[in-house]
Order: sequence, then C-alpha cells, then structure tokens
Amino acid sequence: MSAFDQLHPALQYQIVNSLGWRELRPFQEAVIPQVLSGQHIIILAPTAGGKTEAAMFPTISRMLSEGWSGLSVLYICPIKALLNNLDVRLQHYCTLLGRRSGLWHGDVKQSARRRILQEPPDCLLTTPESLEVMLISKNVDARGLFSNLQVVIIDEIHAFAGDDRGWHLLSVLERISRLADREPQRIGLSATVGNPEALVDWLAGSCQRERSVYLPPESGGGEADVRLDYVGSLQNAATVISRLHRGEKRLVFVDSRSRAEQLGTELRQLDVTTFVTHSSLSQEQRHQAEEAFASREDCVIVATSVLELGVDVGNLDRVIQIDSPPSVSSFLQRMGRTGRRAGTERNCLFLATKEATLLQAAALVDLWADGYVEPVQPPPAPYHILAQQLMALALQEGGIGRRDWFDWIRGVPGFAEMPPETIEEIVDWMLEQEILWDDAGILWLGREGESAFGRKNFLELFSVFTSPPLFSILHGRRELGYVDQMSFLTKQDGPRVLLLGGRPWQVNHIDWQRRIAYVEPSDAKGRSRWHGEGQGISAALTQSIRRVLASDDTRPYWSRRAAEQIQQARLDYPWLDVGSTVVLQTTDSLTWWTFAGSAANATLANELAQRLQTHIPHDSFKLTLPADIQPTALNQALAQLRDLDPRDMQPQIDERAIEGLKFARCLPYLLALNLLRRRVAEGPSAQNVLVQPMRFATAH
Repeated sequence: MSAFDQLHPALQYQIVNSLGWRELRPFQEAVIPQVLSGQHIIILAPTAGGKTEAAMFPTISRMLSEGWSGLSVLYICPIKALLNNLDVRLQHYCTLLGRRSGLWHGDVKQSARRRILQEPPDCLLTTPESLEVMLISKNVDARGLFSNLQVVIIDEIHAFAGDDRGWHLLSVLERISRLADREPQRIGLSATVGNPEALVDWLAGSCQRERSVYLPPESGGGEADVRLDYVGSLQNAATVISRLHRGEKRLVFVDSRSRAEQLGTELRQLDVTTFVTHSSLSQEQRHQAEEAFASREDCVIVATSVLELGVDVGNLDRVIQIDSPPSVSSFLQRMGRTGRRAGTERNCLFLATKEATLLQAAALVDLWADGYVEPVQPPPAPYHILAQQLMALALQEGGIGRRDWFDWIRGVPGFAEMPPETIEEIVDWMLEQEILWDDAGILWLGREGESAFGRKNFLELFSVFTSPPLFSILHGRRELGYVDQMSFLTKQDGPRVLLLGGRPWQVNHIDWQRRIAYVEPSDAKGRSRWHGEGQGISAALTQSIRRVLASDDTRPYWSRRAAEQIQQARLDYPWLDVGSTVVLQTTDSLTWWTFAGSAANATLANELAQRLQTHIPHDSFKLTLPADIQPTALNQALAQLRDLDPRDMQPQIDERAIEGLKFARCLPYLLALNLLRRRVAEGPSAQNVLVQPMRFATAH
C-alpha cells in the first residue's frame, strides 16, 4: 500500500478529481505515515513547495477517519498576510470534504469573530497573539472553544523559534493543551533550518508523543542557477534588471524600505512595469501590489523581507538580490520562490552595489554551496516572557493560585530550565512593585499591573511580539536602513558609529521602546568597511569572508566584474591567513583581526578591556587596541582568558537597553541585565578564537 492509499478515500477522490492532481510530490507522500500516526514533526521543504498540503492532507484524513468535530485544527502563521494568502486555499480543501475553515487575526471584523465563536470551524487560521486574545477575553469560552483540539500546525516555524515570539507561542500552546485536556499533535513547517532535530525538541517540549524530522533528500547547493555580479550602485542595478530577463516575472529583494522605493523609481524611469511592497505601505496597498504582480508576466516587484515568508505571488521566473541577505536561511527562503514549474530550476542573481556586500554575498553563497544553514537558536533566559505569562494567566483564570500557576507552562523548555528560586524572585518582585497582588494565595493583577497591563490595556500583553528585533536608522525623517539589536546592546565609550550605505553615521539618540536610532553624518576616521553595514555578522559568515579574501580562487558563479572586484579587495589583505588570527600593527593602533563575528568580538573586547584597563572598540571582524599596548601584556591577558570557563565570559551591556525590553518593569534590575548579557555573550565562540594561533604583522 502506498502512502497516498493510507489517506481517507474521500480525500483521495477529491485530490484526484476535484484538484486534478495525478500524484502528490514525493515529500508530501513521505510524511503521510508520520502525520497519520500523530507524531510531533518538523517538515522541511523548499519555499512554495507544498508544505501546507503535506501537513493538511493527512490531518484532514485523520479528521475524517476519527470523526473529529468542532475546532480540531489550529493553523498558526507569523504574519497576517500569509494567513490571508492561505485562507482561500484551506477553505477550498475543507469545503471539498464537507468541513469548514475560518480566519482570525487583528484585521478580521468582530462580526466574523462572533460567527467563529458561535459555530467554530474545523480549522482555524490564526496567530499566537490572537490566541492570547481568545484566552484572556471575557467574551470567549476558551475551554469550550479548544476542548476538541487535536492538531496544531505552525507554518514558517523558524520565524518564531529564533526570538521571544517563539516562547510566547509555546506558552500559549501549553495553556490551550491544558484546557483541551490532551496533548495535541504539533507540526512545524519550514524551508530550511540548520538544526531540525533540536527544533522539534523545542517545539514538542515536555510532550510525550514520538517526534521526528522530515529532511528534503537534497542537501548542499542542489540544482540551482546562482550568479554574483558587481554593479557598484543602485542605479546600475536598475539598468541591469531592465535589460535582463525581459518578458519574465522578477522578484527583487532589497534591505530597506527607502532603497525599495528608490529602486522602484529607477526601474519605472526605465519603462519597467514595477510594483513595490514593504511594511510601511498600508495593507491595502501591499495587497494591490502583490495581486497585480501575481496576475502579470513581464514585470518586477521590489520587496523588503516582507515577501521572504511564503506569501504566494504566483509562479516566479527570477529572484534578484540587491547586495546580500543576512543569512543562508534567508537566501534559501528567497531563492525558493523560483523553480516551481516543471522544467525550471531555482535561481538567484546577486547584484552587489558595494565591495563589502559583494564579499559578504560571495561568502554566503560559499556557505550555501557547502550545505551550511544557520541553526535556529531560541533566545536564552526568557524571564520577561514568564512574567507576561503569569499576568496573562491571572487574567485568563480570574486569579491564579501562587502554587499552581507555573504548572500551566512548565512544559515550555525556556521556563523548565529556570531555577525555582529565580521564578520566586520574579514573583516576589512583581508583588513588591504592585504589578501583582496576593489575596490568600491567589495572584491577581495589582494596582500597577492593572494600570499597565489590565483589561483596558491588555494589548500591551502581546503586541511587542509582532515587532522584529530590528532598529530603524533615521537621518532626520529619511530612513537609512535597519540594524539588528545586537549593534546597540553592548556598551561603548565615546560616540557610537554605524556604517550604512557605504558611509559612517554617528548615533545621537536611541529610542529603545520604539526601536529607532537617530543619526547624523560622521567624519570618523578609520572606520572599517567591515562594520557589516551596521548589522552584526555571524561567526560562520565572517569566517567564510576570511576564506574568500585569503584565497586566490574564483568561483564559476562570479561574473567577470565580481571576480575583478574581489581580486582588488584581496590586495588589501596580503597578511590574511585562514589558519590564524592576525594582529596588524600600525603607528596608531593594534588591530586584532579575529573574523569571529559580532557577539564573540563583543565578548572578547569586554574581557580584554578589563584586564588591559583600556577601551577596546570592536565590530564583527576585529578588535582595535591602543598602539602602546605591549605584546607581553596582551599575551598575558589572552592567557588569562584562555583559562576562563566560556560560560563566564560576557560582554559589557548598555544598561539603557533594558528600556527596550518589554515587561522590564516586571524583573529585578540585575535579572534583566543578566538576561541581556546571556543573549549577547558568545563565550564558546570567543574561546575558539583564543585557541587559534596569533600572528603579528605590519601594515604597509
């Protein structure tokens, strides 16, 4: 019996006759047995490759075979646009089998929500934030609504797991499971992650069901047409796009909203039918652009990362990347938009506008070709999410027992690792600050908690999780781009300077709560082009850049212009060696080129600064020491660091960053500071640098 034959006969009939599918894709067939058996599973497959059907078809089959009734399936997505995109498809599948699907998120009208509550659908598409609303709302009978829940499907699970939104999602699932009095099957969908086994353990937590991972048969580069070209400016990129692949549908990714608008204007001036979409546009404007693009052929849509997730814009011919995405995972998400039609292959054309981003793109493609994908690392020490969940439980239950509340969420891995005394410290602090009130062992929101997070302001309990952990960089009203929060968490003496658009900018003010940094042009001398365009760069990517610079080889996917520019860049690093770190000596400073990534260098800089009693600037590639530091003193300090336990090595945190931590008022100051330190620290990576040989070289 084939896997397809294991599906319910009515579903088999509709797939063949109503959908007109002669067969399922191989990976869709492969996961049928695991889903039918109720296993918790992570399913990896390319973007737009049919992961939704891989999860939904066997789930619907179970629904029919086991006679489920009421709301039995939750389909959770990270963004509303993706839910809207899937809504029509899932409604169609459910209707074919006499079942119903519904949609609930912040833009869905109250009348539609009331219909869902009055007559729950079999499948509900929603977000974790909307689930939180249902759990704490007086107008929702959460126990009744979720009493028949059997399966939870989480689409684009990597988008949750890498930040605090993932801890919130798992917390909500634990609470819903308790209301349902069963362990619903958890199915995670993603295009690529580097550590799927760890991810399924994170997803399943303390659940008892068997767990598994489906990996796509291809690994490494696979069949794809990847090209890297150097064009030198956004205007030149527009000219190349206008001349290449005419008659085809092209999706172009850029790194900021302002550059998306600029490129869109340049393309229209070249008579290219162009649509632009990014997060500053209204939902209606974005929808119109995406709909128009989906229905056209000879056109271009310019997008920021808003189209990285699986929103369908039709069959694409080409993906073009301006400069470099931040990770291999992001690159795979974007390239995976292509190659969907029979006889076509995935493709991506990189157009680098600066030398630094050219080298970053070359290094990133090398990592991809070697089969590397970044692991998804859930952020450690989610103390603030624990505090948020305690308040949410007090609202949900109309008061929660001080001895009982933790039982609701103890299955969340990030909470299970916390020492009991730390949990008690948080509760005691919240009571002391009158965020909570203890009435004979029952915890309620106190005066301060009611004011900040109570019924009138309950949106504050979860609205933070819809914002990415990025800072917008503004010069006046003009947006220059985005910078990850790592660029601001570490403390610096003197002015903080970022490199954006190929030039230095001095940070004048940081609005931590709104995640905005205001800058002005800087004439800072000696700023490295390797500041990573403001973004912190990972150790894997910086080391790959080192290999590109230290090599004499060219790659077959480099254009002639790219190869010439990379060769020119290599001339600036004759001292570079992939087998050792290098201390480059000049008359003004000692520059220690570690290529260790932003987090490890921040950790090394703080530990060295303490021992050498001096300020040590750093970025993703290097540390800069005063020229009068003696090699003997440096070697002694490094020897002391080598003897440290990596877990004890920490960067210096800018205490003001606590202002940007949601629910910081719920945590004792030192605990909040420890949270931030643990999220920035890279002791093991720092130790990896320390064990490498160190060479001294003189700059010429």
